Amino acid sequence: MKYNLLGRTGLLVSEICLGAMTFGGKGLWSVIGQQPQDEVNELVKLAFDAGVNFFDTANAYSEGLSEQLLGQALRDLGLPRQQTVVATKLRLRMGPGPNQVGLSRGHIYDAVDDSLHRLGLAHIDLLYVHGVDALTPLDETMRGLEDVVRAGKVRYLGICNMPAWQVMKANALAERQGWTRFAAMQYYYTIADRTVEHELVPLAQDQGMGLMPWSPLAGGFLSGKFTRQQPSTGTGARRDTFDFPPVDKERAYDIIEAMQPIAAALGVSVAQVALAWLLGQPAVTSIIVGAKRPDQLRDNLAAASLGLTEADRAQLGTVSSPPKPYPHWMVDWQAADRKVS
Repeated sequence: MKYNLLGRTGLLVSEICLGAMTFGGKGLWSVIGQQPQDEVNELVKLAFDAGVNFFDTANAYSEGLSEQLLGQALRDLGLPRQQTVVATKLRLRMGPGPNQVGLSRGHIYDAVDDSLHRLGLAHIDLLYVHGVDALTPLDETMRGLEDVVRAGKVRYLGICNMPAWQVMKANALAERQGWTRFAAMQYYYTIADRTVEHELVPLAQDQGMGLMPWSPLAGGFLSGKFTRQQPSTGTGARRDTFDFPPVDKERAYDIIEAMQPIAAALGVSVAQVALAWLLGQPAVTSIIVGAKRPDQLRDNLAAASLGLTEADRAQLGTVSSPPKPYPHWMVDWQAADRKVS
């Protein structure tokens, strides 16, 4: 297992992160996974023994149950706290009250305390804001996050699902006040959807921020179970019952068909090829994988040691390359007369 620095920090995280969205299965999250404590313990141990030190959850996953199960697994297995990096998130609704949602200073305080209680930890290593809150001024959010960092409850900050301009604005506000900047970004990134490469990947590279792709297999669409000839597994796979995140399926089938011969030649799964391609992309720090079964997790972990040839990467890069929106195609066109000869 390779370890990468988390952005401009000295914190090292494994290049594969175990996501806990499948843990619990409470409420609407039951379509993602329903792993009970004994299965959670098995998955966490398997990941840790393979070198994974990075674990990702969120307060909203299974209405808090995912955090409870992950925290209990760490205790049940006796994993050394200083050898684990635990990430969680806040922003989504956590109760019926009008203030039990969002990124207000008050909700940040409440959500962090509640997450620490559920996890059974003294601090959160990496706290993400889970999206945009249009009602709360960004400076209030950044001050609330700074408060929980200074209180010793949170060590590093990350951001999810926000437009690039808001990420930049948030870090500018923090830097102006001498507060803690966002060090990490968690975004939907997969060979089947490379939209983040237009704005967010350049931002991560320019600002020295770690990039953690979520759903690197496009919600299971790149697992190898789905093909143009077999668009449904008929076995109750996640994509059969919960068709999310959105995927341009015809385009994705082209990518799958390009990965199949590569996978066959290497004697590995299509999923491993998709993950290995993403691990080799610039700016990627750690990819978040989720699993319901140990065999799925073992297959995903094996991607860390899979080496794709330059020819393989070039072929996959071509078939998956997204069209450039304006102004990006104009930037490229105008750059022609500003190259060093």
